[in-house]
Amino acid sequence: MSLYPVASRAADGFAEDGEVPGGGLVVAFRLEDVASPLRKGSPLGAGDRSALVIGGTARIRTGEVTVFCKVVAVAPARVRRDGRVQAQGSPAEHATLGPAEEWLCRQAGPGVIDAIAERAALREKYVKGERKRLLTRAFVMRAIVLMTLMPGADAREAVIALAGDLAMVPWARAWAPASARALGDWRNALGPEPLEELQDVVLRASWAEHEDRDWRAVIIGTNRPLKAGSVDGTLIRVPDTPANRAAFGSVGTGDDSSPFPQVRALPLNDVSTRALLGMPHGPAGTDKAAAEQKLLDTAMRDYPHLFTMERLWLMDRNFPGAARIARLIARTHVLIRLKSDIPLRRTSPILADGSYLAELSGDSVTVAVRVIEYFTDVEGQEVPEMFCLVTDLTDIAEYPARDLAALYKWRWDGSDCATRRCRYGWR
Repeated sequence: MSLYPVASRAADGFAEDGEVPGGGLVVAFRLEDVASPLRKGSPLGAGDRSALVIGGTARIRTGEVTVFCKVVAVAPARVRRDGRVQAQGSPAEHATLGPAEEWLCRQAGPGVIDAIAERAALREKYVKGERKRLLTRAFVMRAIVLMTLMPGADAREAVIALAGDLAMVPWARAWAPASARALGDWRNALGPEPLEELQDVVLRASWAEHEDRDWRAVIIGTNRPLKAGSVDGTLIRVPDTPANRAAFGSVGTGDDSSPFPQVRALPLNDVSTRALLGMPHGPAGTDKAAAEQKLLDTAMRDYPHLFTMERLWLMDRNFPGAARIARLIARTHVLIRLKSDIPLRRTSPILADGSYLAELSGDSVTVAVRVIEYFTDVEGQEVPEMFCLVTDLTDIAEYPARDLAALYKWRWDGSDCATRRCRYGWR
């Protein structure tokens, strides 16, 4: 019989921790070699919970009926007295987020989630004893992330989806997906710190990838090109619990009777891919402008690598104030739309591209800016709207007013301005 030669370390391709490299290996064997592990070859019953085994390793020949199996897990075996072959461990020790986690490991190093989970301290009042063995810290972190990607699924459905094909493995200790309550207790035990650490790693990885491979970047300028990013506030509903109401509050009502507490966040996006590069967050606050300006200060403190002289940030009309603009342009570039009630003192005649220089004052600070004014209207409507943009970019040859006006629409993803037509009525 022709057999396959087997090296002394045939499984060198597998990692020491039992994970399958690449996550997509396929094993081929002849159908006639598949056998029951039970004594005397008895067929497996529905409740036997055992894997089939390979009864021979003869060389596969063309035309033979062959089984192709995806490798789901590599784990130590547990062989029962009746011959049943089971796997030690549980899906919680093997599950990953698939391609998303593979990307993260490529960008930030292998085993990122597991490393964060190992450092996390569980709050013992929520899980202990038998319940502590039900899940693992890393599995819970992955389940929480997956819940954000499956908004229509409940907690248990996210656990089932995370386990995937691992649920079919005949584990030595029967596995059942954790209930929503069990996952909730584990989430409380884990606390927010590990997820916040993971968020920082993911955002840094996203930024690094855009620095290295941002071929879709929206750029303005030829001799001194700048990548465009957008800054805009948003509100995120969170579960209506006393703790969330106390921490975040709500907006829309003076007595905090809104249906949901809300977190105010300030996403910092790449305008081309809409990838999230940073996102400070905090209480909703009763004053939108003040709350977002506070978050902008947090962004400058926590994400200094985003505010550089190689970037231009597009910002809306929640006026950050002259002092804050001065701090911004000391380290980066801005293109800000102003409200009509913000005074400007013109300091130059109209320039060749229709823009002009001006001073913007407030909080005992005066900032020199360049002003670009133009009108937009919507197809079929006769009421125009004037846009007034200010920027610290004063080189009209490198950064013409028309190019900056066209760039500002990227603060949205293009959809908000898809029906808009700009008319450049320079003043």
